[in-house]
Amino acid sequence: MSIRIVLADDHAIVRHGLGRAVQQEDDMEVVGQASDGHSTVELARELLPDVVVMDISMPELNGIEATREIQREAPGVRVIALSMHSAKRYVTEMFRAGASGYLLKDCDFDELARAVRAVAEGKTYVSPSVSSVVVEDLIHKERKTEATAFSLLTQREREVLQLLAEGRTTKQIALRLHISPKTVEAHRLRVMNKLQIDNVAQLTKYAIQEGLTSAEL
Repeated sequence: MSIRIVLADDHAIVRHGLGRAVQQEDDMEVVGQASDGHSTVELARELLPDVVVMDISMPELNGIEATREIQREAPGVRVIALSMHSAKRYVTEMFRAGASGYLLKDCDFDELARAVRAVAEGKTYVSPSVSSVVVEDLIHKERKTEATAFSLLTQREREVLQLLAEGRTTKQIALRLHISPKTVEAHRLRVMNKLQIDNVAQLTKYAIQEGLTSAEL
């Protein structure tokens, strides 16, 4: 039986290239593709693939939050991060969100295929290029937790912050998250108070630094 895969990346050319490569493998098939985090969660819930290959920097809902939602709504679905980011905050937060693997986008496809097979078998795969980050985190796990957007803000506050950083208006955010504009404003004020930031430009910079969104979006 083939390993059923969903590809999640906001760049169509990346999804197309990965899709063609995956289809060349006798034991794998692409059953769905998504260009943002919300669509990825929906596909994971509807299709229940074996593996989701997930980019981190995606619009609407980033890959870290999408992974967290998938693990909550479809816990049998395994997630592999395929990202351009090698910094500790990205690797650590993806695994904390429930990812089973992490690779960088400059890896060979053969490595990605090995990772997919390993994760589909219930194993964890960490690319050698980021393994030192994981080891360091394990060695220092008793050290005081570093203050990040993921420890300071609630999930809803992070969602509002990402959408604000991507240029969405209060009304657009309210429609996207199915909440009232007043609730959006309340979340925005709480975010600013928690982060001690008083303008959207600095919020945007913070969101990019924390991996909630990308400067390219």
